[in-house]
Amino acid sequence: MSRHSITSQPVSPIPPDNLLRNLTTADPNKDQSLPHLGVAGDTYTILLGCQNTDGRYCLIDMFVPPGGGPPYHRHDFEESFTVIEGEIEAAFRGEKSVVRAGSSVNIPANAPHSFINASQQPARLLCICAPAGLEEFFLAIGVPVASRTTPPPQPDEAAEAEMKAKITALLPKYRTEMVRA
Repeated sequence: MSRHSITSQPVSPIPPDNLLRNLTTADPNKDQSLPHLGVAGDTYTILLGCQNTDGRYCLIDMFVPPGGGPPYHRHDFEESFTVIEGEIEAAFRGEKSVVRAGSSVNIPANAPHSFINASQQPARLLCICAPAGLEEFFLAIGVPVASRTTPPPQPDEAAEAEMKAKITALLPKYRTEMVRA
């Protein structure tokens, strides 16, 4: 029997509409209220966070310059990327593959992964994490910047050491750990 077949299990009714929740529209090029954050050399714009989705997921617009991308890590939530401009080299459990504009990848919870923009052009990705929470980590560690394409400031040695210590301290709270490639 396929997983799409009708089963004899009782079906839960869909709950009523929650009238306290509203439609959210986010335009990262025009909406000045959206947070644009410099994170590890990339610029991330939080389009939808836990407050918009009742904690179900978050949506982040990622502007990744050549050479940008996070180090190898893993976390206990699902993460998907859709490349909308450029390309990235995704590493998943040690295997590398190129993901080009128009393609999407899903990273299963707990799986080690990273990505890098190995091209000479900036890449733009939409990242969805379910449940929400990663956006809160980025808000805690990111440096506010002016727009979705503004590069983060280059930290000096002391600021970089302080940032690394802050990230290390916050990783467990956000169910994430760094791993070796």
